[in-house]
Amino acid sequence: MSNGGFGSPGKLRRHSTNRDSDDRIQYLLRAEEQLLHSISTHVALPKVLNEICSAIDLQIGNVVSLISLPGDDPGELAAIAGNAALFGLYTFYSEGIADENEVPVGFLEMFCSVDRSPNAGELQLIERAKCLIAIAIQRHHDGAEKGNRTVRADMAARGRLPESPDSLN
Repeated sequence: MSNGGFGSPGKLRRHSTNRDSDDRIQYLLRAEEQLLHSISTHVALPKVLNEICSAIDLQIGNVVSLISLPGDDPGELAAIAGNAALFGLYTFYSEGIADENEVPVGFLEMFCSVDRSPNAGELQLIERAKCLIAIAIQRHHDGAEKGNRTVRADMAARGRLPESPDSLN
């Protein structure tokens, strides 16, 4: 039986799997590059975090991700987790996110319709996503601090410095 000169069917499948894996790696690299570009060009933090969630949800499949920040209302977050359970979703992954100095900057929760844990490949994707999240949050904080310093310097130059630096936040 001839197979069109493409080798044995097993080799064809293996080649296809390798190509699929290469395509997936290229997709991930492009997606990560786009996210880093969004971060570096100061795209709004909620939009960047949503893009990261969308990317990880798409790559893992059958999950819904949520990133919370330290200032978020704990009651609202508990309500979200409760609603996820009501809709038959299970906690797939839940862990804090820290910056390069190990300072907590957020929390990543992922829900899945199947009660399971991430496999090794998915954990790698999640760790990369957590790095991007930490970078985005840190960049946002750095930009906000720089903006406050610029406003303070401008106000001082005009003789209108507020009594407390906190009044600018």
